[in-house]
Amino acid sequence: MQHNQTHIDIDNRCTIFLAEDDIDDQDFLKEAILSIDPSIELVIFSSGLKFIRSISELHETLLPALIILDYNIPEINGAEILEELKKNKRYATIPKIVWSTSDSELYRQSCLTHGANIYLVKPSSMSGIHNMAKQMLDFCHST
Repeated sequence: MQHNQTHIDIDNRCTIFLAEDDIDDQDFLKEAILSIDPSIELVIFSSGLKFIRSISELHETLLPALIILDYNIPEINGAEILEELKKNKRYATIPKIVWSTSDSELYRQSCLTHGANIYLVKPSSMSGIHNMAKQMLDFCHST
């Protein structure tokens, strides 16, 4: 019974899955998101493969409210993760954001074609990251 209580607590919060291998980017985004909404549960994966394995093993009721993917994450990149997620309708309603250091139109189009709601270029300042975090959380709170 105690185990179910944990699930209920998590369900009452906005859970975000972040696939990002850069420790600084993880920390900057986490700091920005939690400064806006401290109740958010942020689950971080350092590789695309770990992300795919973890989300596929989750019970339906524990799926995240938002997925944020680094385009250049190791093993399976952001576009490839989106392709995998698109194969299973249980992920269809989860907003997916790709953020990248690259402003490549090719990357952008690939991600949008494979199911990303938006493709964002990582800002170089903390205020930029904070503003981007607000934009990301709009997707989380609209679900």
